[in-house]
Amino acid sequence: MLVIKLLAVATLLYWLAMLYDTYRARGLMYRLPRSTQTVIAGEAGAKGTASLTAKEILQQAQSGQELPLVSVVIAAKEEEASITETVRHLLNQTYPRLEIIAVNDRSRDDTGRKLEELRKWSEGRELIDVPLRIIHVTTLPDGWMGKNHALYQGYKQARGQLILFTDADVLFQPDTITDAVRFLKKHGADHLTLAPDMNVRGFWLRAFVPYFFFTLSLYIRPWRANLDSQHKQGMGIGAFNLITRQAYERIGTHKAFALRPDDDLQLGVRVKQAGLRQRLASGRDHIAVEWYPSLRAAVQGLEKNLFSGFQYRLWLAALAVIGQLLLFLFPFVAVFVLNGWSAWLYAGSLLVLFTVYFLLIRSLTGRPGTEAIVLPLSVCLLCYIVVRSVWLTLRQGGIYWRGTFYSLSELKKM
Repeated sequence: MLVIKLLAVATLLYWLAMLYDTYRARGLMYRLPRSTQTVIAGEAGAKGTASLTAKEILQQAQSGQELPLVSVVIAAKEEEASITETVRHLLNQTYPRLEIIAVNDRSRDDTGRKLEELRKWSEGRELIDVPLRIIHVTTLPDGWMGKNHALYQGYKQARGQLILFTDADVLFQPDTITDAVRFLKKHGADHLTLAPDMNVRGFWLRAFVPYFFFTLSLYIRPWRANLDSQHKQGMGIGAFNLITRQAYERIGTHKAFALRPDDDLQLGVRVKQAGLRQRLASGRDHIAVEWYPSLRAAVQGLEKNLFSGFQYRLWLAALAVIGQLLLFLFPFVAVFVLNGWSAWLYAGSLLVLFTVYFLLIRSLTGRPGTEAIVLPLSVCLLCYIVVRSVWLTLRQGGIYWRGTFYSLSELKKM
């Protein structure tokens, strides 16, 4: 019984610490301002100068003065359903100095054909003067994951001072790159990553996705990427990684993490470790992506790469599952099965837990987070996914990623 009481105290102290850290982090949570508005950079208390007006943006864009060339690099494998819309959105950007490099990474569907059709279509439009280049990758060298290799091949063809790595299923508002470059320059940053608006279908997926990002945020504290004083914790999001060429080459390009399935996060981590300036901002007014089309697809997708987040260390994955069960799930059970002050401590823990959840979900997604009513089920599902990811990786001796098998010994080396 003493163990239960000590655990109750530890649980409440943990959630109070998370509440304090989340409250303190409000000033580090930026939101990318829109060029059509006059917005203070950094919502929730961050101080900054007002963004340029739409007229000033247009004048600067028309002159093309002091604007760096931006090379957009897209890696696409079996993306025939989304690649056309993504590239069309990019061709419709208001930013005046832009080139797009789409890399068809060994696709067996119509991705390559659709990209070539887009290139021919864009060349025939007088109003579209954005160069669109297509690279067809047919083989994958040893020591590379397909997406990392594809993005690296795109970089080798890029001419821009800024490189934007993005995915093949992201939808861009017309002023996205204009606003992002302006934000990057104003903050004097070497790397800007944007959190997209998540298009999520169905109640159960809407319940699980916010919870997943909630726990991820508590684990990696993404807002710490905006602290220039620390050089350990960084952040990168595959939907939008805008980085200077100099910074990208300084961190060793994608060669430095060629066998990491979490390449986007690793890019951000290495930017911070190199002592460079990074900015993470909400881009939900600028970019949107459908992370997974269904809960089943989300489970299957996470099963393949979640173990990599624990650096393929069994003890670390086990600790994460135990922590989830004790700190996130057991308080729900304890308030019904315990009595006395232990039950009251757990009730207080739940109150603080929900407060932290709603604060973070509102900041990360802009949504109220009402799906938290089924939070215990989301906890169980995430624990199941972690356990299954570990089991599948160990049973197979590696992972299958985009149609290619990578051995565990290979992955651990990276």
